[in-house]
Amino acid sequence: MDFFGRMLGFSGASAVPEQIFDMGLKTLKVSRHALHSTTRGRVVQGMKSKLGRGKQGIILLQGGAPFAVHSTDAEGIFRQESYFHYLFGVAEDGFYGALDIRSGNAYLFMPRLPESFAVWFGEMPTPATVKAKYAVQHVHYVDEMPAVLADLGPTCLHLLVGENTDSGRPTKKAHFQGIDDFTLEEDSLFDVITECRVFKTPEELSIMQYCNDVASAAHVELLRYAKPGMMEYQLESIFLHFCYFKGGCRNSPYTPIAGSGSKAATLHYGTADAPNNRQIQDGDLVLLDMGTEYYRYGSDITVTLPANGKFSAKQRAIYEGVLNTMNTVRNKMKPGVLMPDMHILADKCNLEVLKTEGLLKGNVDDMQAADVGALFMPHGLGHLLGIDTHDVGGYGVGLPPRSTRPGLKSLRLGRELEENMVITLEPGIYFIKQLLEPALKDPKTAHFFNADRVKEYFDFGGIRLEDNLLITAKGVQTLTNVPRTVKDVEAVIAGGEWPGIASQ
Repeated sequence: MDFFGRMLGFSGASAVPEQIFDMGLKTLKVSRHALHSTTRGRVVQGMKSKLGRGKQGIILLQGGAPFAVHSTDAEGIFRQESYFHYLFGVAEDGFYGALDIRSGNAYLFMPRLPESFAVWFGEMPTPATVKAKYAVQHVHYVDEMPAVLADLGPTCLHLLVGENTDSGRPTKKAHFQGIDDFTLEEDSLFDVITECRVFKTPEELSIMQYCNDVASAAHVELLRYAKPGMMEYQLESIFLHFCYFKGGCRNSPYTPIAGSGSKAATLHYGTADAPNNRQIQDGDLVLLDMGTEYYRYGSDITVTLPANGKFSAKQRAIYEGVLNTMNTVRNKMKPGVLMPDMHILADKCNLEVLKTEGLLKGNVDDMQAADVGALFMPHGLGHLLGIDTHDVGGYGVGLPPRSTRPGLKSLRLGRELEENMVITLEPGIYFIKQLLEPALKDPKTAHFFNADRVKEYFDFGGIRLEDNLLITAKGVQTLTNVPRTVKDVEAVIAGGEWPGIASQ
């Protein structure tokens, strides 16, 4: 049975209908109560463990605000701030949320909107409907928040203050008129809630499996559609349509990449200046890095395919080398293993296949000491995945620092693997002229290359394979379900079925 024939909901018979999120038809049913009461409980326990009894106050978060398109009155589709979504699951903008560490009670504060808004946006929510929808104990208007918080008499308000270790950007610290009347504590919450987000609950895992099911099916669809003469953006369009039409997944968690030919070596292709707008040629490889999002959780999957349905000998050798790297690393991954060690192992595997194919010569360990691997895989091997594509918690207080070495410095996860983490595994080999041409002239690296052989690959592009993995007690569980071997990829392109995903 394919995933469209399954009901993957975890809502349970006792769930209140108003508390269920779904997109109708056979889309996943998410119980807001089951999900967010669990995440709130984990954060409360984390704060209690970190703080003394007399220092336990009220957590206060400010939700996201609408964003305008520059100076216009147009707005993009609103997506809730990630930490706020983790605790409260509120879809609308303009909310505040509070969580009393002492009692565990959750409060939402909603904007008081003019009655005229109903003309444009339909029936306005009330505190009663918001309380029923989001399964919290109390709902008030934002203009009532100072008085409500004062009546609760907290020792302090715990605010979210920290910096994302990938972007370097700060979190949004809650602010409202009258906040200066409260004692503010800014040192505890960020570390606690970030660490909670690293380890997924069963409810979160159900959503992430659904995102993988939908996106995997969409990638299989692309294998069946892709052919020379198409524009790259047509594949992007098919993927996005499939995920929304079949899975109810409205948003893409990141900009889709559909790079063909030499563009497959552009790591962040698909941007505004290169909007997947090349025509696919016979003999091209096509690298498709696309995921989907449901209830703010996402998947992140990459498939590389031959446009004409058959890998050339040169393409097959590099593809099978990357697949061997993926499988070798996957078999080593388990709790207690350091992710940087897995990146180093991936580099070693990549270098060995490049040596076998005659592009490199010499001792592989010496190549690694000279950071030659980073010339062919300059990005990190993987990252945490969750509400954000590059999810939080890869680095932080008490964790190993980010490496400064090429390749490793781009790894977004520097810590040990632990059970219930969800991570990507995305090895690749790319032929990027901007990296290889200087390396061919650099005395530190030039002697490792068979220069003429390397230059034959300058228009090759690149190959990346990316799965989403759940770290289990003994190893990993692969959430992604797409063809990987050369035989399977070519068979599906030729019209063959793929287990678990029927033809659409």
